[in-house]
Amino acid sequence: MTPLFAVSTTARFDRLLHALYRQHADVGNYYAEALKILAVDPYNQTRQYHIKKLEGVKAGDGQYRLSLGRWRFRYDIFDREVVLQYCGLRREDTYR
Repeated sequence: MTPLFAVSTTARFDRLLHALYRQHADVGNYYAEALKILAVDPYNQTRQYHIKKLEGVKAGDGQYRLSLGRWRFRYDIFDREVVLQYCGLRREDTYR
């Protein structure tokens, strides 16, 4: 599929990704998968992905969340550009 959206990152996202890569080498694979998904379907119109629009979150703070396994990617959508704001692991106590 042809990418319909341009995907970019913030400086904060780059710092988080770099720090996580030191302890979790597999984050690179999940990041690459996230880029593919977000370039084609950031609104999840196909309902194939674990994407949720977060309530009460302002633009610039990561209004959408993509879940890939234990990894979470938060992003905003501005016209035809997806801006990644945050990446991190799901908290260990989330489902206890």
